[in-house]
Amino acid sequence: MVDETMLTPGAIKRATIQDVADGAGVSRSTASRALSRQGYVAEAVRVRVEEVAGRLRYVPDATAQHLKSRVSNSIGVLVSDLRNSFYADLAAGAGQQARRRGYHMMLIDDRGAPADEASAAEAFVALRVAGVICTPVSAAAGRYLRSQRVPIVEVDRQFADGASDAVVVDNTDRAKAVTGRLVESGHQRIALLIDEMDWTTGRDRFAGYQLALQQAGLPLDPALVISSGWDVDAARTAATALLANRGRPTAVFAANNVLAEGVWRAARQLGLLIPAELSLVSFDDAPWMSMVDPEVTAVAQDVVTIGETAVELLLERLAAPSIPARTVVVPARVVERGSTGPPAGQWRDR
Repeated sequence: MVDETMLTPGAIKRATIQDVADGAGVSRSTASRALSRQGYVAEAVRVRVEEVAGRLRYVPDATAQHLKSRVSNSIGVLVSDLRNSFYADLAAGAGQQARRRGYHMMLIDDRGAPADEASAAEAFVALRVAGVICTPVSAAAGRYLRSQRVPIVEVDRQFADGASDAVVVDNTDRAKAVTGRLVESGHQRIALLIDEMDWTTGRDRFAGYQLALQQAGLPLDPALVISSGWDVDAARTAATALLANRGRPTAVFAANNVLAEGVWRAARQLGLLIPAELSLVSFDDAPWMSMVDPEVTAVAQDVVTIGETAVELLLERLAAPSIPARTVVVPARVVERGSTGPPAGQWRDR
């Protein structure tokens, strides 16, 4: 007899392989062979077992399967902040590519905290994931995963160039290109709002900003390189202090979409017109940038493709563990919108 409590929606008890076996009138081993399709089971018995499993909504214990086979069909994805559209799109790309390739995604948001990142890495090892895709905030998690023989693909930034696979964009070249747009418009006092310069992303975007100024023969003014916090409010506060000064810059390059939102809000708070009184460009495109007036010029990364590429790189690593570590550079483009123009004095001459 089938236990009717198993068929009740919301029932607390979870169906087991023994429940399926009892319902089908077979042994546990027979039920297991029938559902896994490994080993001989008469076709009529297989159909009966599958029908009972369906009615009971039986789900195999993936952890037990992994322990038995030592092979997992789960991929860990560790990102820094799902409130940021960059990381949400990255996870979406990784998840959809994992599904296409027959894998499940386990997603953890470490909030950009090294301690949370380390805990997440340990959780992934405990869950026996096949590999991990990570937007690292330190080198420690990657070292730990490699020590446990768990393949890792670093995304967006690198701490283990040559030791782990990675998927990135050319931050230096794209930062140089978007800063160059401001120089070409006649700006000479261009500020950089940046969150950090210790990681490859911040360091390389700063390098691109420097190169654009150097090629234009403009000096690097340290007072125009502003280190802000990690969220919109901190960025708005830093940008307000910068733009409230009489000698404020005529243009700002925000090193990511969160910082760009902070600058936008600061300009509106101070009553500065974009682009008539302040030009603004951003690294990272975000949905809000095409919803405001004027729309914001930005470096657009194909973040979904970055996530998909990271999964492919990880699966290639699983298939060939001994091949050298590789870094894949995904193209990014500058999307021209209405947030840039000549400096304020030149507007009056037009």
